[in-house]
Amino acid sequence: MRDYQLGFISNENIFKHVKDTVKLYRTFIDLKSFNDNIIDPIKLTFDAKVYGKTFEEIIESECIRQIDKTNSNRIGYFHQNLFKYAGNGWEVPVTGFDVINEKQHIYAELKNKHNTMNSASSQKTYMKMQNKLLQDDRAICMLVEVIAKKSQNIKWSTTVDGRPFSHECIRRVSIDKFYETVFGDGEAFFKLCRALPDILEDVVMELQCGTIQNSVYDELHQLSPDTFKSLYLLAFKTYDGFQNF
Repeated sequence: MRDYQLGFISNENIFKHVKDTVKLYRTFIDLKSFNDNIIDPIKLTFDAKVYGKTFEEIIESECIRQIDKTNSNRIGYFHQNLFKYAGNGWEVPVTGFDVINEKQHIYAELKNKHNTMNSASSQKTYMKMQNKLLQDDRAICMLVEVIAKKSQNIKWSTTVDGRPFSHECIRRVSIDKFYETVFGDGEAFFKLCRALPDILEDVVMELQCGTIQNSVYDELHQLSPDTFKSLYLLAFKTYDGFQNF
């Protein structure tokens, strides 16, 4: 195993964590899962004609989009569960906050992007943190954003039921600052990002992965050799007239 030169986590642990994440990655799609969210053939027809693509290319794009959506959740697993290896009282509980350190009275919720929380979600998270302060007057609650507007560790100001709220112990923190809090290294997150391509390369080589198994085309062609027709039969085969498509 090569030396990833991270310092804040061992080579063995970061390799294992990345490997566990990669093993969760979605690498297969069939017609059933493809149509789980109900494919709209009319929308795909517009896409094909407006963008000058074949139906096969549009289907491929939709398959990749669905797989990518699933894998985005796996990246959440990666960010959250890395802190299991931090030691010094850091935990990733099954329920409650995403990352905690009860010895230091720190309770964190992780979000991937600063713009993904709507108003209702923001209010719910803030009230959860307010409740923690009532339970533990030494608590520090953090909304940790992987992709924040900028590097920061600031008081989180928000609106709950139309009223502005802020508290010195409820913080809005970028992931680099949270890594510094957890690992005591201001450049820990930078070091991880720098090493990640090498770690992934080693993991993929060991797992012998890197391809997507896609049976959507074969299964569509069982409905009809004409891809255009098969998409419409998938959605409308019981509708009047479509028996003679």
